[in-house]
Parts: sequence; C-alpha cells; structure tokens
Amino acid sequence: MPSDSRPAVLREARADDAGPLTRLFLASRAAAMPYLARVHSDEATLAWLTHVVLPGTDVRVAETREGGEPRIAGFLSLDGSELEHLYIDPGLRRRGIGSLLLAAAKEASPGGLTLYTFQRNTGARSFYERHGFTAVAYDDGSRNEEKEPDVRYRWAPGE
Repeated sequence: MPSDSRPAVLREARADDAGPLTRLFLASRAAAMPYLARVHSDEATLAWLTHVVLPGTDVRVAETREGGEPRIAGFLSLDGSELEHLYIDPGLRRRGIGSLLLAAAKEASPGGLTLYTFQRNTGARSFYERHGFTAVAYDDGSRNEEKEPDVRYRWAPGE
C-alpha cells in the first residue's frame, strides 16, 4: 500500500497500459455482470482500448504496490464531462479504489459528470448513488451494443 495510506496512487495512462487495461476491463465486466453478452473478441477489445479509448479520452490508472510491484487496480476514462468507463480489478473491490478514481473524475470535471450504467448492474448503481449521482433517464438498451437496458446518471456539485 502507498506510504500515504491511500488505497492506490493515480497516474495518467500510457500506451503500454493497453494490454493490462484490456485484461482488467474484461475481468471486471465478467465478474460484475456475468449476464452481459460478449459482443467483441478479446483482440477487438484490445484494439478498441489501444486506438480509441487511450488516445481519445482522459484515462487515469489506479496502481497499488502490494508486494512491492506496481499493479493496475482500476481505471477510468473521461470524455469531457462524460464518465465513459470506471472499472476495478475484481479482486480489489471495496478497498476505496473506485472512490479514489471517482474523486479524480469529479475534480477533472468540477461542473458535473454524466454516465450510463446498465440497469441490472446494481453494484455500480449503488456505488454512484452513494457518491451523489442521480438517475435522470432510463433506456431500453437500443442505444448500446449489448442491447441491455441502461440508466443515465448525473452528478452536479451542490445538489
């Protein structure tokens, strides 16, 4: 654990993080949402992270140093005020890493944040609601590749 007692240290993502972030993304989704359809291969997911997410959004990585070696524990992706992705290593959930990443997103977008999550993802929904997000719209799934009904959340400071 970092010497300042934070659950992880944040840094900007690098191009060479694409492989570890892809593995974390896939593992996190499988653990949290086993019902979710896999619409892309692992290779296509790696290409998407490499060529779309990393160069096109603000990606922050949370690292732990358990055992001395840095380990990617989670990441977030921001596109302006849209929180596109926030994923945590399934073995490191409930240690404050998601809260640390979300605080960084709020700091980067102090005017507010919006995001989508799947309606059935009750863990994510509870997490965002605990952090001051409000559900503002519900969709039938026609807007996402998985065809899974989702919910739009918004956070505005002072609400």
